Amino acid sequence: MWKTSIAAMLLGASLLAHAQQRPAQQVVQWQLQVMQDGQQIDSFEGTTTVGQARTDTHHRVVQHNVGCKDQPAGSIDLSRTLTVSPLRVDPEGVMLSIETQETLEDATAQRTDIGCKLPPQPRQVSASHPGLVVPPDQWASWTIIERNPNLVYRVHASAVNGNGGANGNAASAANGNASGNAASAAHGNTNGNAAGNSN
Repeated sequence: MWKTSIAAMLLGASLLAHAQQRPAQQVVQWQLQVMQDGQQIDSFEGTTTVGQARTDTHHRVVQHNVGCKDQPAGSIDLSRTLTVSPLRVDPEGVMLSIETQETLEDATAQRTDIGCKLPPQPRQVSASHPGLVVPPDQWASWTIIERNPNLVYRVHASAVNGNGGANGNAASAANGNASGNAASAAHGNTNGNAAGNSN
C-alpha cells in the first residue's frame, strides 16, 4: 500500500510541476476600423494567440453608370485582405504586426473624347506595419494613404485573461489527486495495521 501512496504522490508532483512550467499562451482580442476620409467604411475583429496570425478578406462589389447612355456597367470588386498577428503583450500595450492589401477605385471620373463616362480605374494598395503598439484602453492609428482618399486604420487591442485559470485548475487538480491518493493509501494502511494488531 505504501508503494501505491508513493507512486500517487510522485504522479501528483509531476503533474503539478508540468502545469507550473508550461508557459501560458497569451490571447489578444483586437478590433480594426477602416476609416476613409473620416468615415468608417469597414471593420475587422478577432481573438488571436500571440505568435499566430489571422487573415480575413472582405468584398464589396460596386457598379457605376458608364457609357454615353449612362447605363449600369463596369462592376468593381473592392476587396480588402487583412492579416493581423499579435507579437507581444507588456505594460506598454499590445504589439501587432499588420499586413493589408486593398483594391480602391479612382475617385476622379474619366470620360471619353466625346464625353461618355468611363468606369473608375481600380488600383491596388499594399502596406505592412511590423509592430504597431496599441496602448492599454486606447486606440492606435495607422495612416495607409495620406490623401485621395485619406485612408486610416484605427486599432484597439487587449489581452484576454483566462489562461492562467486553466493552469491553476490543472495545478489544483494535480494537488487534489496527489493529496486524495496519498490520504486514501494512508487510511488503508492504518486500517490494515489496526486490523492485524487486533487479531
